[in-house]
Amino acid sequence: MAKKLSKRMQAAIAKVEERPYEPLAALQLLKETATAKFDEAAEAHIRLGIDPKYTDQQLRTTVSLPKGTGQTIRIAVIARGEKVAEATSAGADLAGSEELIEEIQGGMMDFDLVIATPDMMPKVARLGRLLGPRGLMPSPKAGTVTADLGGAIEEFKAGKQEFRADRTGIVHVMFGKASFTPEDLLVNLKALQETVDRNRPSGAKGRYWRTVYVAASMGPAIEVDVSALRDLKLEAA
Repeated sequence: MAKKLSKRMQAAIAKVEERPYEPLAALQLLKETATAKFDEAAEAHIRLGIDPKYTDQQLRTTVSLPKGTGQTIRIAVIARGEKVAEATSAGADLAGSEELIEEIQGGMMDFDLVIATPDMMPKVARLGRLLGPRGLMPSPKAGTVTADLGGAIEEFKAGKQEFRADRTGIVHVMFGKASFTPEDLLVNLKALQETVDRNRPSGAKGRYWRTVYVAASMGPAIEVDVSALRDLKLEAA
């Protein structure tokens, strides 16, 4: 049986026409349709012309959102020796060595991101079954395996985040909050588009961009004009 839509959702859907919107207009509409009683996330859903079952058509990278994510991110760092103290002083919420690995193995998951130093990766490997399915396993490609703990912690706290194309070739990324101005959301969305273009997989053939939709986390999907987004030139802030 189809789930009955709430009056709130029906009213939000009624505001959205089935057509591609200019980027700024789409983001203004996203704000109008974010009518839940909390500050909803602004999400982008990008369908790409790739088949990630082939290694040369996979997309996994990071984006630095100039206006931040609007989220407070909890970072756990797995390191040893002086690097543990370095991580703590740089703002890590949790930092430790083998004992932290054991806590995570025991079910402790009080973090949103895990950063590890390269020398700890052989030990971190045994957390793969726990962290992998949650998308939390550190990787050099995501910038979460590094000796520069201070720089990595600062970047991720400021709005850097990892994303990847799922197995159907769709990228799902949170790029801010519905409370952001449309202009700030646009700056972040543009940064995301440029990152996706810059990291086009070598095996991607034909039309790379298929569709882009934005939505508040509890709101309806709004189609964005792909060409208008890619052609957009923003003034440097």
